Amino acid sequence: MLRFYKTDQQTKEIVKLEKPEVDCWIDMVAPTDEEITEVLNITKIDADLLTKMRDDDELPRVETSKTATLIVIDVPAVDDDADYVTYPIGIIVTNNNYVITVSPRRTAILRNFRKNLVRDFRTAKKTRFLIQIMNASAAEYLRVLENIYHKIEDREDALQKATKNEDLVDLLITEKTLVYFTTSLKENTLVLERVNKGVVLPLYEGDLDMLEDAIIENNQAIDMAGIYREIIQSMTETYATIVSNNQNNIMKFLAGVTIVLSIPTMISSFLGMNVQFGVIGTDPAAALIILIISIIVSIITAIVLKKKDLL
Repeated sequence: MLRFYKTDQQTKEIVKLEKPEVDCWIDMVAPTDEEITEVLNITKIDADLLTKMRDDDELPRVETSKTATLIVIDVPAVDDDADYVTYPIGIIVTNNNYVITVSPRRTAILRNFRKNLVRDFRTAKKTRFLIQIMNASAAEYLRVLENIYHKIEDREDALQKATKNEDLVDLLITEKTLVYFTTSLKENTLVLERVNKGVVLPLYEGDLDMLEDAIIENNQAIDMAGIYREIIQSMTETYATIVSNNQNNIMKFLAGVTIVLSIPTMISSFLGMNVQFGVIGTDPAAALIILIISIIVSIITAIVLKKKDLL
C-alpha cells in the first residue's frame, strides 16, 4: 500500500495527496515491487533502503547513504494468534526533502499521524516527525505492557485451580513476549541515543526535549518489561508447585478412597471362605451382618483418615 500525505500550510492539518510533493510524507505498508519502483523514481534513493524493509526481522539501527538516512525501530503489534510480537518500521529521510515510512505490516502507531491526532506534526519537519514516531513507539510499548500486566493478574486468579499444563504454557508464552520486548527496546535505545547525538539528523529547537521524553519512556518500558518478566518467572515456579501439589492431593484422596472401599472387599472375602466361622456361618442374616460390619469399619477408617488429612 502506498499513500502520500502533506501538512496543509493554512489549516496545519494532514491531507492526502494524489501525487507526491516536496516535503510530503510517503507512507508504505507491505509495498509491492511496483510501489517500490514508483517511490525510487520519485525520491532517487538507494533501492536497498526500501527492499530490505520487507523483512520482519530487520534489526533497529541507523544507516546512511549518499541519498538518504534510514532509521529502523521495532514496534509492538498483535499477530494472527492474538499474541504480542515486534516488527520493524523504517523511517527514511531523503536528501531531496521527502520522508518515507515503510513497514511490512500495518501499525497503530502511524494511524494517529494520518488522522491528525498528533500535536505539532508537520511533514516538513522531518527530524521532529522521526522523534514523534519514536515517542509514539515508546508509548505503545507502555500501553501493551499494561495490557500484559492485566493478563498476568488474570492468570493469578487461576493459580488455586491450576491442574493443566496449558495454564503454565500461557505464562511461558507471555514471558517469551517480554523477552522480545526487552530486546527490541534495548536496541531502540541505541538508536535513540545515536539520534540524540545530533550526528544522524540535525536537531532543532524543541526537538531535544521531545527526544528526551522518548528516551525516558523507552527506558521506563524496559524497566516495566523486566519487572513483569521477574513476576512471571516467580509465578511460573509457584504455578508448577501448585499444579504438583494439586495432583498430589488428588492422588492422596484417591488412595484414601481406595483404602476405604477395599475394607468391605477384605471382610467379605475373609468371611466368605469355605470354612466354619461360628454362628455367622449358619445365621440366615449373615449377609446383612457382614454388610453392616463392613459399613461400620469403612466409616471408622474414613474418619481416621480424614483426621489425619489423608482423605
